[in-house]
Amino acid sequence: MKFTLKIWRQENAKAKGHFETYKVDGISPDTSFLEMMDILNEQLVNEKINPVAFDKGCKGEHSGPVSFDHDCREGICGACSLYINGRAHGPESGVTTCQLYMRKFKDGSTITIEPWRSSGFPIIKDLVVDRRAYDKILQAGGFISVNTGGVPDANAIPIKKEKADKSMDAAACIGCGACAATCKNGSAMLFVAARVSSLALLPQGKIEGARRAKAMVDTMDALGFGSCTNTRACEMECPKGISVEHIARLNREFLSAKLSE
Repeated sequence: MKFTLKIWRQENAKAKGHFETYKVDGISPDTSFLEMMDILNEQLVNEKINPVAFDKGCKGEHSGPVSFDHDCREGICGACSLYINGRAHGPESGVTTCQLYMRKFKDGSTITIEPWRSSGFPIIKDLVVDRRAYDKILQAGGFISVNTGGVPDANAIPIKKEKADKSMDAAACIGCGACAATCKNGSAMLFVAARVSSLALLPQGKIEGARRAKAMVDTMDALGFGSCTNTRACEMECPKGISVEHIARLNREFLSAKLSE
């Protein structure tokens, strides 16, 4: 298979970015998207290909290999944050970029690849964005600080299966940032809601529930993320299928915290 890749290039956070277009050929349908990016970079390093076309504003210089994030390549870490053809993680639902394969694209097609577009995720270089904002939100309250002792027996604290299942579903969030990148407001509410909800549903998390919700929402706002207007775009693009139901729970927890002040 062969593809035309229209890739966002930006030297650093302060530089003006632009698209560069590359051609790749001989790509197996079973090649993952990140493996295809590796092949492109190997060719760029070996100077086998150069940008073949440039958008307005690009001078046409060779920019070297394309910088992009990756780690586990198993859909666990959330590092492979790419906006592909106008969708977070690409055209297939329920997967991260590293789980996307080139057979999902038509042979000879043009693929546009961009970094996350959110004020909370400033660009570092090319397709790499600074996602430390999510870490700061977690540090504000995404934990249980009370001493719960050693590991209890499985039946020591009875929890309804329905609540346990919802808590586990929320905890499946990998913090990739697709929700904020997809939201027209750049809101991180689904991420915050998943982290709050995973603890709010458990007895151990209820003690600090109100403080946790307020602290995490306040931090999210301070970091420049937008507000939620319930378009549900975040839910549609979340690779783990986190439900917006958790946002409703976050709102209840946050309101409780404000009323108790």
